[in-house]
Amino acid sequence: MSRIGKLPIAIPPKVKVDIKGQQVFVEGPKGKLNWELPRRTGLKVENGKVVVSRESDDARVKALHGLSRALVNNMVRGVSEGFVKKLEIQGVGFKAAVADNKVTLNLGYSHPIVYAIPAQIKVTVEENTRLTIEGPDRQLVGRVAAELRSFYPPEPYKGKGVRYSDEHVIRKEGKTVQ
Repeated sequence: MSRIGKLPIAIPPKVKVDIKGQQVFVEGPKGKLNWELPRRTGLKVENGKVVVSRESDDARVKALHGLSRALVNNMVRGVSEGFVKKLEIQGVGFKAAVADNKVTLNLGYSHPIVYAIPAQIKVTVEENTRLTIEGPDRQLVGRVAAELRSFYPPEPYKGKGVRYSDEHVIRKEGKTVQ
């Protein structure tokens, strides 16, 4: 059996897991998520735990078994605790603001960049340069953070740009005059 797939997922209090056919619905204090299980995998709720099973021992089914368990675990964690990504903006005059479910970034271009925030995501800005992205869907939180970072990734010469708060940018030495 899959080492990941065979581990049961504990359901925290205030979290509800429903299964309708191949659809999995998870609801908790942070939001609601749903996902469709791959074919040839199954899901059962027993004694406050979710158990993922599979039909056969094919290599593809084994891989989907572990994947399914990991994704359902992320759904349960997301609706109970939520996921957070933090970004920092570095550069003179670079700043961000949130208004009307949109993030406005001033990153040294001739125009401000306006990014629409998806439905279940909450973005907050502190000190005009620190962004916090929160939400129950791990994949969506990561995608929003990556898209915001992609507007001006950190450059290696001056270190300007949008970076993850724990990211270390290796600086390069500039040209020398001879």
